[in-house]
Amino acid sequence: MLSQEKLARINTLANKSKSEGLTSKEKEEQQQLRQEYLKNVRQSFKNQLQSVTVVDPEGNDVTPEKLKQAKARNQKH
Repeated sequence: MLSQEKLARINTLANKSKSEGLTSKEKEEQQQLRQEYLKNVRQSFKNQLQSVTVVDPEGNDVTPEKLKQAKARNQKH
């Protein structure tokens, strides 16, 4: 998870960008923080998706094979 300080900084830079504009250093910082945020969101989504099991109305596990394989790979690590 991204720290509260980094999230606050992302918001500060976004607000400053809208109101008065950013310096080149601030733009670089904003891009780095955004990339870190997106990486974190993607990883969280992958983790959440890999915890899903799909069950049909009859109670049979119909989880896609690709997802089962990804779960197995992560359990090995």
